[in-house]
Amino acid sequence: MATSETPPILRDKHYDALSAFTPESLLREARRQKGADKVAVPKTCLLDPDGDIVRYLNANGRARKHEGWVCYHTDLWLFTLDGHEIGVVACAVGASFAVLVAEELFASGCALLISITSSGQLAPMDRLPCFILIDRALRDEGTSYHYMPPADFSAAPAHLLQALSGAFGGFGEPVLQGATWTTDAPFRETAAAIDAMTQRGLLAVEMEAAALYAFAAARGQDVVCFAHVTNQMGQIEGDFEKGEADGASQALALVATVARSLCAVQAAG
Repeated sequence: MATSETPPILRDKHYDALSAFTPESLLREARRQKGADKVAVPKTCLLDPDGDIVRYLNANGRARKHEGWVCYHTDLWLFTLDGHEIGVVACAVGASFAVLVAEELFASGCALLISITSSGQLAPMDRLPCFILIDRALRDEGTSYHYMPPADFSAAPAHLLQALSGAFGGFGEPVLQGATWTTDAPFRETAAAIDAMTQRGLLAVEMEAAALYAFAAARGQDVVCFAHVTNQMGQIEGDFEKGEADGASQALALVATVARSLCAVQAAG
């Protein structure tokens, strides 16, 4: 069967054109169907793909459900951290799901989105678990190509990286800064692919950052992504240990640090 040299995912893209189907229209119809009022979400929101943060907050009586969140696929939970009200969505795993939720959050009043996702180690590291402030992510997924023209990487918003410079001195776990590999298919990470990504100097592999950063660039939104490096992709016994409370307490401390730094910048802007 004859095929085009250009794969379908790269054909017929018009990056400057308006979207025909918008998050605003979906949310409008969802509110109509559910008889819900339009209620804004917090200015600062969090994506928790593993769900450990939400489970921790609920187990400790610290979260309450946002009754105005009408997304068909998720719940939005509210909690207070360091005086900031934060909204958090759990278990939006993978590029397309994460960006779908991000679109809906920003259409509902979000101004800053933080993502903290569990990640596999690529580069040698002195200590695990650790966090990586992702400054760019290799686009080995599909969603980013609907938002931005082809390129190897999606980059974090430069002003957010600048605002976070020096913010993590003395933090309880190491916080590195560098590039990651975003994949759509973790169970197709072959030895050759892993070696190639390591040779490129990538620190870890995750499933959301490249798409979230492409969305941020295309929509002009503030998104910052962290990889919580917790495993060696199951290559050793006793892998995937995230620390106390499945890593939730350290993740929340990280969110508090980020919120303090970036909310101040947004307020000044």
